[in-house]
Amino acid sequence: MKKTFYFLASLLGMLNLGAHAQNGMQTRPNGAQYQIFTHNTGEKVKQNDVITFNYIQMTDKDSVLFSSYVAGHTVQAQIHPSQSVADLMDIFPLLTLNDSAKVKVPTDSIFKGHEEARPPFFPKGSNLTFIIKITKVQSLQEAMDERNAAIAKQKQQESVDANNYITANKLTPVTTASGLKYIVTKPSALRKPLPGDTVLVNYVGSLTNGTVFDSSIEKVAKAAGLDQPGRPYEPISVVLGEGRVIPGWEEGLALLHEGSTAKFIVPSSLGYGEKGGGAVIPPYATLVFDLEIVKIKPTKHAAVAAKPGVKHPAKKGTAKKTGVSKKKN
Repeated sequence: MKKTFYFLASLLGMLNLGAHAQNGMQTRPNGAQYQIFTHNTGEKVKQNDVITFNYIQMTDKDSVLFSSYVAGHTVQAQIHPSQSVADLMDIFPLLTLNDSAKVKVPTDSIFKGHEEARPPFFPKGSNLTFIIKITKVQSLQEAMDERNAAIAKQKQQESVDANNYITANKLTPVTTASGLKYIVTKPSALRKPLPGDTVLVNYVGSLTNGTVFDSSIEKVAKAAGLDQPGRPYEPISVVLGEGRVIPGWEEGLALLHEGSTAKFIVPSSLGYGEKGGGAVIPPYATLVFDLEIVKIKPTKHAAVAAKPGVKHPAKKGTAKKTGVSKKKN
């Protein structure tokens, strides 16, 4: 509710600025029209600068298509020569820190050559309108330094969160060379999966703060309030070695036996890394999986070749075979 109020207040404020601005719309050579609401002193945005800004996208009828205010985050872009009228790279160098502007981009230019992609709310002759506000201007080096510092802080916090989770739950996991931590909670003497085998897995995935973000078990998913419409609640099928699951799973599943249960504590380097996963898994998040190897469906594997120089006597009544090897199916 607060975000919505803030967004509406910002939108109305900017439009009000536009209504009272002394200068009218001006036109750039590429056809874009613009109006600068503010004229702050300071150096204009330059090529290669990295800018942070908020923006609202609207139709000619003021229907909002996107708002960074509603999304809850600003946008960053590095200034480079304009590639299209819609990238606003012809407009940003006209602005300085804290400047606000209104930009109208002709949709006839945007959809030139691919009219089939034109949506009905952008008829011919219409404009895509941007309301933008520059909130930060940095050199490329300053932006890189800031990003690296933020990453270092996130990585440090990830380590703290993982260690706190292990301590709070009194766990003593085994740690592999890659950094995967795991605990076998129910051992099994059945076979392990090999590359190419299909592994059926039931699981619950959560963050170290206890937030459940995914589960193949209906009871758990509903208790956690997960919205998974149309999902079949059954063990998922993973072909080991195909790379269709995160590296932490690829490594961890190969360590387990059919019928066993385990807990994986997966660092972000073996999970979703710096990008995170959707809206639930943040960047640099250690993930916790409680899982069960329900079944292993083996594939046909090539026979292990005999070691050179080792002779295997033929069975009595049979001829010794030489020079014969099985082809991998």
